[in-house]
Amino acid sequence: MQNQNDRIIMEEVTDSNLLHDAHLRRERFDRNYEWFQAHVAEIYAQHRGKCICVAGETLFVADTPHAAMDQARAAHPDDSGWFVHYIPKDKVARIYAH
Repeated sequence: MQNQNDRIIMEEVTDSNLLHDAHLRRERFDRNYEWFQAHVAEIYAQHRGKCICVAGETLFVADTPHAAMDQARAAHPDDSGWFVHYIPKDKVARIYAH
């Protein structure tokens, strides 16, 4: 039976300040992700089995996602477009299905 606390609430955001902030966050994320894509081969080669966070177009590496995020936030407190990713330890074929 489904838990009553597991509800999804959808709201339409119309506040121009919130929309502006979301747009800026997306632009920052896109810049960080583009930087990541440009360096993905060397990142994967050097940091298997680690968590990474990209903020300010800079790579932060740690054993846990929280540690990587903490490093990124300390170095780039104004970058709200950061992202975290785990790099699998072993390079193997992976199958993704629904």
